[in-house]
Amino acid sequence: MLFFLVFLFFLFVVVFFEFKSIISKTDFIEFEDLKISIVVSAKNEENNIVSLIQHLTNQNYQKKNYEVIIIDDNSNDSTFIKAINVINDLNNFRICEAENKKYEGKRGALQIGIEKSNFPYILITDADCEPSKNWIKSFSNKFHEEYDFIFGKAPLIQTKSLVNRISCFDNLWAHILTFSFANIGFPYSAASRSFGFKKDSFIKIDGYKNTTKTLSGDDDLLLQEAIKNKMKIGINTEIDSEVFSNTKIFFFDFIKQKSRHTSSSNYYSLKLKIILGVWHLINLFFLFSPLFYWVNSNFIYLFLIKIVTDIFIVISFKKDFSYRFSIFEIFYLQIFYDLFIILNFVLSHFRKDKW
Repeated sequence: MLFFLVFLFFLFVVVFFEFKSIISKTDFIEFEDLKISIVVSAKNEENNIVSLIQHLTNQNYQKKNYEVIIIDDNSNDSTFIKAINVINDLNNFRICEAENKKYEGKRGALQIGIEKSNFPYILITDADCEPSKNWIKSFSNKFHEEYDFIFGKAPLIQTKSLVNRISCFDNLWAHILTFSFANIGFPYSAASRSFGFKKDSFIKIDGYKNTTKTLSGDDDLLLQEAIKNKMKIGINTEIDSEVFSNTKIFFFDFIKQKSRHTSSSNYYSLKLKIILGVWHLINLFFLFSPLFYWVNSNFIYLFLIKIVTDIFIVISFKKDFSYRFSIFEIFYLQIFYDLFIILNFVLSHFRKDKW
């Protein structure tokens, strides 16, 4: 039985490094610039909206080939005024207020922006993000490969605080899992900070109509609709295609955010729930295996196998997703990460959404 669990564990590791072999060979490709609309939902983002606009104006992309539509979702701060003042001289930017939303939350504002868009390809990011200079270009290149939906790298800005380190480590593993499974044909999650799709494909699945099961998780649920409709889904790993954002400052806010994200997994397919469940349960069993040392001393090897392998995986992937972790940090952050899987799963069933 223990041998079988070790076999399953390393089967997942093989999947991770199959993706690693792909990302290591990713080069920046030059294609003709497609016409792309960037849609942003902004709610009370007065401290971030100017930075976002600056990053979007500094893109390595012809201005005539992209437009930016900011939807102010009933902010009660100066988000709208600040955005207006900055984009006044930018012909390819516009801002609208979210009136007569069809759906609650961010998805309702995004739906308005998408309906107002003029171009056949859509990119979505958040108002508190910092897209790298080749973000639009990299998605344009991937759309040339005829993908319907594409998700890209969305790392967090790393600082020295413990909450930040925990958040960044969690985000790194989220990237490893989502990109690796998508690489073998099992996409299941995407960050709305770096998400794109053909407008026609979005319309074919009725937009956000079937994603209203929860107030949050619009990105994951939209991807699930694409999967159900057998859309072609790709991953964007090109150089300088990252979209950076800040982590939560306080631990409670981080936990609340993670439980919100975890709640979206309730709507994954049964196959994906089994795959992810097996991976996390094996990891938790290996983590707690020293507790069974008194039954059989071989249990300690499960813990050692897990820790050594985790360190090797994180060291191998951290630069690919713009992170830096020492071996000591990987050791204790990995334990935190696995324990938070349990906490987030429990809390995800005792929470209420807010936007």
